[in-house]
Amino acid sequence: MEEALMMMMASRKAKIVAASSVAGLLILLVILWVCLGHSTAFFLTAGFDGAAILAIFVWISIVHTSLDRRRMLMERRSALEGEELRIEYSFLRKVAGLPTKFRYEVLAAATDDFQALIGRGSSASVFKGILDDGTPVAVKRIEGAEHGEREFRSEVSAIASVQHVNLVRLLGYCLIPGGPRFLVYDFIANGSLDRWIFPQGKEVVEYDGGGGQQQMMMMMRRGNRCLPWRLRYSAAIDVAKALAYLQHDCRARVLHLDVKPENILLDESFRAIVSDFGLSKLMGRDESRVVTTVRGTRGYLAPEWLIDCGISEKCDIYSYGMVLLEMVGGRRNVQLVGGGGGASARKWSYFPKVVSEKMKEGRLMEVVDERLVGVEEREVRRLVYVALWCIQEKAEARPSMARVVDMLEGRMDVDPPPETEMIIHDLLPCSSPTNNNNNNHDGPRNAADGVRIRETSMSYEIEMSFLSGR
Repeated sequence: MEEALMMMMASRKAKIVAASSVAGLLILLVILWVCLGHSTAFFLTAGFDGAAILAIFVWISIVHTSLDRRRMLMERRSALEGEELRIEYSFLRKVAGLPTKFRYEVLAAATDDFQALIGRGSSASVFKGILDDGTPVAVKRIEGAEHGEREFRSEVSAIASVQHVNLVRLLGYCLIPGGPRFLVYDFIANGSLDRWIFPQGKEVVEYDGGGGQQQMMMMMRRGNRCLPWRLRYSAAIDVAKALAYLQHDCRARVLHLDVKPENILLDESFRAIVSDFGLSKLMGRDESRVVTTVRGTRGYLAPEWLIDCGISEKCDIYSYGMVLLEMVGGRRNVQLVGGGGGASARKWSYFPKVVSEKMKEGRLMEVVDERLVGVEEREVRRLVYVALWCIQEKAEARPSMARVVDMLEGRMDVDPPPETEMIIHDLLPCSSPTNNNNNNHDGPRNAADGVRIRETSMSYEIEMSFLSGR
């Protein structure tokens, strides 16, 4: 900057000197013409005068050429420095995990023009792709105007600033004015947890943990897979660590607000990765509760949503507890078990109530997914106790996620949980909980007509007029 300013001043001075010199020579020539007339002396002087003026023009031309050359060198050096800074900044962004802005053409080429669909939600679709450098990615296309804008801002603000081994990594994004928005994530090889814990067909799955390495040897007969107990327990700890990080170790606490098996992914080592922050909300560290519109998925919503008293990180803890129970039982928490007629004739099985009753009867192993083998009752009891603590109706009775991690990893004893009201069970026309265990795998027909749930594809909102004065 200083060198460019000095060059401008030097160029200005050269122009002033040249103009002054030429003007002085011309004035001298006029004076000699008046004094000497058309004499030989005048013409000799005029010749010298013209030569001097010509020399001045040559000099100013040389000065300008030199300055231009120096200016071009400066611009070239500045461009090189700018490119080096851009490369260094890009490298630092990658090292720091900051997202990159992708061009639409790059994402279209990576996903084969968005042909490899691997998932679909209420306002987004996910495609598998491969970048030019060979990196496999999952490209999330968010559509819709208002809803898409809200989801996009929530997801980017929530996940761009957090880095954890059990949180999905945001590689980049793409913005198209007036069009869809794109988020680019690491591709997680084994898909979502729900495909590994809920039965959808016949299968034979064996797990070999020899040599300290997790290896899955799967022999499948048409259908999905069954996650072994050891990996389920490990996944429970992974998810707890991710939520504990979001709630305790971030500058602003991140409320996920949609914790469910579909939003928990399993990588090639079957490590659990929490994903999909489309409904998340940031919460200041000095805030105890925030008020927001109902968001989330039926079956995992905490009672706070129903009584409209504001939400906190305890909502995610409740949802986590519901996921734990589904991992133990290999079934949905709310499941149709009888009655094929109208809504009044239908009977529902509410799994948390089933588990609570079996626990009191000392028959806890009866709630474990019947497909599992080699299950230790001690671990089942610990996982169930933690889950029932997490789904306590009173939010203040639920443990923090940091405490949940300590309990699951055995650093803290887990006391038997107290009985809780289970308001959802009271609203459902349920069959006897002791007569319906988790072995009914006729299909996860989970719904809750008695709760008047209004479905919007994958996410749901509860009509609460009959629960409150509104």
